[in-house]
Amino acid sequence: MHPTGLLTDHYELTMVQAALRAGTAERRCAFELFSRRLNGGRRYGVVAGTGRVLDALELFRFEAEQIAYLREHEVVDEQTLEWLASYRFSGDIWGYGEGDTYFPGSPLLVVESTFAEAVLLETLLLSILNHDSAVASAASRMTCAAEGRPCIEMGARRTHEWSAVAAARAAYVAGFQGTANLQAGLDHGVPTAGTAAHSFTLLHDTERQAFEAQVASLGTGTTLLVDTYDIAAAVQTAIDVAGTELSAVRIDSGDLALLARRVRRQLDDLGATGTRIIVTSDLDEFSIAALAAAPVDGYGVGTSIVTGSGQPTSGFVYKLVARATSTAADSPLLAVAKESKDKLSIGGRKWAVRRRTRHGIAELEVIGIGEPPVDDGDDRELLMPLVSNGEVVGREPLERARERHQAAVDELPDEAHKLSGGGPAIATHYLGNRGPSTAAYAG
Repeated sequence: MHPTGLLTDHYELTMVQAALRAGTAERRCAFELFSRRLNGGRRYGVVAGTGRVLDALELFRFEAEQIAYLREHEVVDEQTLEWLASYRFSGDIWGYGEGDTYFPGSPLLVVESTFAEAVLLETLLLSILNHDSAVASAASRMTCAAEGRPCIEMGARRTHEWSAVAAARAAYVAGFQGTANLQAGLDHGVPTAGTAAHSFTLLHDTERQAFEAQVASLGTGTTLLVDTYDIAAAVQTAIDVAGTELSAVRIDSGDLALLARRVRRQLDDLGATGTRIIVTSDLDEFSIAALAAAPVDGYGVGTSIVTGSGQPTSGFVYKLVARATSTAADSPLLAVAKESKDKLSIGGRKWAVRRRTRHGIAELEVIGIGEPPVDDGDDRELLMPLVSNGEVVGREPLERARERHQAAVDELPDEAHKLSGGGPAIATHYLGNRGPSTAAYAG
């Protein structure tokens, strides 16, 4: 894989150059990645991309080709090029576990290192987490709306080819059962699925010939696409060809609820009571919810999932929240923050817990500034070590992220699952150096 050092912005490197000249590059700092709000009036967000961040961090370096490019284009001076050539992140990173939920102000990543080491990571961290968390947040709403019916990601043709791979992974974290994207299967172990498109039916002289060819090759466990011509005729032909053991039929156009009811009645009348009905065609969380009462057994989601269902970024920012007063090893950290009422940041190194009722229902996002909050007995710690002294320590199987996501969604109050626009399902409460404050980022 390629080094990821140039997956950054020009000004990250010029800041390092200026800090090296000023003698402040080695000051110990804490950066924080967070969101000021939940986009689209959503009630919660979902963290995704953490595993990809750790992979990219291990490759974040500047080799001869990158150094030559920077020198040729005079991006930074020779002193900075020499520093970059030996760059290896040596600090510590804590973060919310992948698949967990978050709210406005949640410190999703806390990066502690020297200024120069940490500032270079801004664009890399934001680009991965903003994209993947947007997809996962949309996917979580869809899987909740599906109420246990499986969702399959199939949006590769609607986005950049490598974004599609990341989107398939993020959707899987948030409860999708699999993807049509084979690269996501290879790279991330996401289960893949797929059968045939309309072109396969159109290739043959008759629909029957197409179905016979597909069943002969893939068996009765396949899914036959029945809306190329006449749906009722196609369903009849599908059962004639495959028998009542046919696994599923797929409907990709029209009034899906109405058609699903008609097809269900027809399948049952033909004795194919176990044949499932899969629907596709520009689905999102709202259309999935609208199909809740229809006899639909699964959903294929394309454009909406890879674009975050109208919210293609999570709005995360990466801000310096504390810095040492000097380069001395024992120099204390001083809380710092940008002063802007429109772009609020809260200074100080953060810790976070999810405060829950005695019945395990989340009620507050409690964030300690300068010191961890005191556990009241039902709290769940949210920050886990991801990198220690430059070494990745938080890598975990993707299945663990799926399990964490399900548990995190299950502990949310009922209002979190509303699809209508509104405020965060729980408020953010700050404790510590700035005094207690509730919901500084809510709304």
